[in-house]
Amino acid sequence: MSGPSASPVDSTLPTVGVVVLTQGTRPDDLERGIRSLLLQQDVRLDIVCVGNGWQPTGLPSGVKALGLPTNLGIPAGRNRGVSQVAGEYLFFLDDDASIPDPLFLVDAIGMLRADRTIGLLQPRVVDPAGIASPRRWIPRIRKGEATASSNVFSVWEGAVLLPRAVFDATGGWGEPYFYAHEGIELAWRVWDQGFRAWYAGNLVANHPVIQPTRHADYYRLNARNRVWLARRNLPAPLIPVYAGSWLLIQLVRWARNPTALRAWLGGFREGWATSPGGRRPLRARTVWRMSLAGRPPVV
Repeated sequence: MSGPSASPVDSTLPTVGVVVLTQGTRPDDLERGIRSLLLQQDVRLDIVCVGNGWQPTGLPSGVKALGLPTNLGIPAGRNRGVSQVAGEYLFFLDDDASIPDPLFLVDAIGMLRADRTIGLLQPRVVDPAGIASPRRWIPRIRKGEATASSNVFSVWEGAVLLPRAVFDATGGWGEPYFYAHEGIELAWRVWDQGFRAWYAGNLVANHPVIQPTRHADYYRLNARNRVWLARRNLPAPLIPVYAGSWLLIQLVRWARNPTALRAWLGGFREGWATSPGGRRPLRARTVWRMSLAGRPPVV
């Protein structure tokens, strides 16, 4: 049995609330992504398609629509969808992503059930046309092989699975960010609940290779949200360490691109001049666990 249209209902199957986020600008990709969900086997799905500033139409039977009158940003849009679906697990899928394996969700849930210390799972990301995947899709400093699984401390947000109880305990996606770095905060807060964020190199989500710099505000939001991330989540002594390390990194990275550097520095200043709210610093033991696992939150 598969998807929300499966009949009769098997109450022993794992239940998954699925939030698909879209602005309605990629109808073919959206159709592909939803179709890949409906093909999932051995799970019971409750799917909502959230239109950020758009009313979704023409959806398959059994897929709910939630139209938001304005674009609230990526994390807020995902959060609005959560209240519309039921399930022991939550799966977030962006409209330009899809799941090629019909056993993906049941396999991913099997991993969570086999190791209760995992509180969040991100699959390996592969371009469906065979274009080489960018290294940024492997969310760790020492990239290694894309097929190698490991603990991680940030996630690529386009396809993410969590137990609903863990997601609720984290407080959800960080709405002030609008775009960029909300996946770092979610991973950090999963760690702060005593769980681990896990990169599953043996599971695959499809997504086309697209440069993040296509977004007009990429550099500004990237910098502003780095500062906000520190101010919202880190113990006070680590805030200047984390923000300062990223300032040095970007000064080196964009030294030959003064336009990008100016935009980034403007966002960095904005991060200090404006308040993101929602401060919830990591516990000292969380910082220690993250350090032992390979990445203290200082870079």
